[in-house]
Amino acid sequence: MPSDEDRLELPCGETVDVHTFDMGRREFACQCGETHALVMDIHPLTRFLPTFLVDTLSETVEPSGDADEFGTPHLMGIVLEEFPDDVVAKDVEDDGAIGCGLLWVTDFDSRRLHEIVVELVVELMEHAISHAEDETARDAFEEDMREFDVAAFVDAYRADRDFDGERDTPV
Repeated sequence: MPSDEDRLELPCGETVDVHTFDMGRREFACQCGETHALVMDIHPLTRFLPTFLVDTLSETVEPSGDADEFGTPHLMGIVLEEFPDDVVAKDVEDDGAIGCGLLWVTDFDSRRLHEIVVELVVELMEHAISHAEDETARDAFEEDMREFDVAAFVDAYRADRDFDGERDTPV
């Protein structure tokens, strides 16, 4: 039987052993009947965003703390801040069997999490561009965002990244 330290209470109320999760998983088929997204700090931002955007975020966003650049922990911190009742986080750094330092499990599945992440990054970009001195750039960005379809982007990106491969299925 796992110790309390190895247990994680999920947003749905179920409790699982953190050793259930491994680095290759992005979802967890829960006893509650739902599928929950699983994110680890070692998962790259490119799980959710194209490389050019990850590079832009790394160059422009100054993270607080010890990190040198904006990464998955920062992104999941934003998600946790927006959805505090729908995300649980656990520091598992001292448990070498798991293979990561932090993990997050959400009440929603990985596709819905992907949409949320894109929506939040768009909001971050909108905030940043609102401070730009170049009015033409602001107007162009706003026009582009009016035409941007988050669901269509996520569908296309997930198809391109092949998140349905053998290592990306629910546990």
